[in-house]
Amino acid sequence: MLRISNIKMTIDESPSIIESLVIKKLKIKSSDLVKYYIYKESIDARKGKINFVYTVDAEVKNENKVLEKNLKDIVKIKELRYEDVQSGTKKLDKMPVIIGSGPAGLFAALLLAQRGYNPLLLERGLDVDNRTKDIEEFWKERKFKNSSNVQFGEGGAGTFSDGKLTTRIKDIRCRKVLEELVNFGSPEEILYSHKPHVGTDILKDVVKNIRNEIIRLGGEVRFDSKVTDICRVNNEIESITINNEEVIETNIVILAIGHSARDTYEMLHDRGVKITQKPFAIGARIEHPQELINKSQYKEYHNHPRLGAADYRLIEHTSNGRTAYTFCMCPGGSVIASASNDGQVVTNGMSEHARDKDNANSAFLVNVTPDDFGSEHPLAGMYFQEKYERLAYELGGKNYNAPVQLVGDFLNDRISTNIGSVKPSYEPGYTFVDLRKCLPGFVIETMKEALVGFDRKIKGFAMDDAVLTAVETRSSAPIRIVRDEETLESTNTKKLYPCGEGAGYAGGIVTAAVDGIKCAEKIISQYASMK
Repeated sequence: MLRISNIKMTIDESPSIIESLVIKKLKIKSSDLVKYYIYKESIDARKGKINFVYTVDAEVKNENKVLEKNLKDIVKIKELRYEDVQSGTKKLDKMPVIIGSGPAGLFAALLLAQRGYNPLLLERGLDVDNRTKDIEEFWKERKFKNSSNVQFGEGGAGTFSDGKLTTRIKDIRCRKVLEELVNFGSPEEILYSHKPHVGTDILKDVVKNIRNEIIRLGGEVRFDSKVTDICRVNNEIESITINNEEVIETNIVILAIGHSARDTYEMLHDRGVKITQKPFAIGARIEHPQELINKSQYKEYHNHPRLGAADYRLIEHTSNGRTAYTFCMCPGGSVIASASNDGQVVTNGMSEHARDKDNANSAFLVNVTPDDFGSEHPLAGMYFQEKYERLAYELGGKNYNAPVQLVGDFLNDRISTNIGSVKPSYEPGYTFVDLRKCLPGFVIETMKEALVGFDRKIKGFAMDDAVLTAVETRSSAPIRIVRDEETLESTNTKKLYPCGEGAGYAGGIVTAAVDGIKCAEKIISQYASMK
């Protein structure tokens, strides 16, 4: 294959001309181009102009003849593809069990099913269709269900999110994840977009399609199946218990429980599985008019149909030694109620694929370290999260209203009285409060200073009537279930594979899915297929 980089076109030119630009750059006849596909698309917004820049991989006739021309921006590459690990030879007497159907669990189960290992995938929540009904009932009527919510259910927390697929890791498994997502219904542009996303409306169908494929290949998927106990004998898994009654014998468990399965964290700690504290972040969601962000990022091109809703990523190191940053930015999206326990308020962000709602929102977070937890208990960070989620619930009125404060009032320590140009998108509702009562003092101090810095980067970010909705506490897990770097097993429980975001080893859909694949590979490399 040949990789052709730096293929530029103006914002008004159609991608349909890429083929002709490739032929021109290669200085070949159209009949010599066998095939091509877009490897990467990016936007160059420098110098007051906006151009699209493409990198394209192409197969051509007489490749060596083209290379002899020593053309600029043309290099020979090996077409990299995910390669299956070789199966082991040990006999697998009992089916491997995956706990949790978020990205890590789904992709671990998918790979095991594809290779003939007949996995059992257990999910404490419900299938995505029934889960959606329960979530909508919570948002509209305040009827909360502990077992079926934004955190628990098919697809995990990522199903109700923006569906961002950006990642900083360089791993060929990332490509496998994206290709599988396309196979199961995601838009093809996620394979090359500089900031790929799916959207919650499409993700719902994608996760359902993956589940059906796991079943078709011989796996089993069970919902409303909460793992309430594990049995460890001589530091090895012997069995698990579902819903306090059904015991399943197994000696291989992939633990992909997500970052909100607090009762499971407590059970694992009580059973002696090694857990340590981990830093995370806490703060609120901030909402602006999407039009403000578009104009800031794209200037006079902000309404151009090829650009869509703009996003941002901001970071500020403040004078108190803390860092504030934006996270999980949702262009044209909504702030959503994301509690996973009664009597707590948690916020998150969500967008559909079109990203066409009026508001932009993002988590606005401040780093928290184990020194802030006030305890050396392995689960102290989790209890720290719970404290502020309960305060938010009480401050909001004990009815799942979220605490809200306008930015201008937040900076001046006033309780807001009226909404301005930004209507809070959070459902079921909101209550005007002083956010100092539901966030730590150091978080408030850091956020105030950061707002000034952010406003220098995006003019209007600190606008008086931008909306802060509290609290945002679930950006990452507050614990790490310690595992061996080579085997990926728990350091004190053999054949237990802590996996994904909930175990403290991932930070997003793609990285979690990759981690699930890695854990599945460890099993495949030891055992023979069950078929």
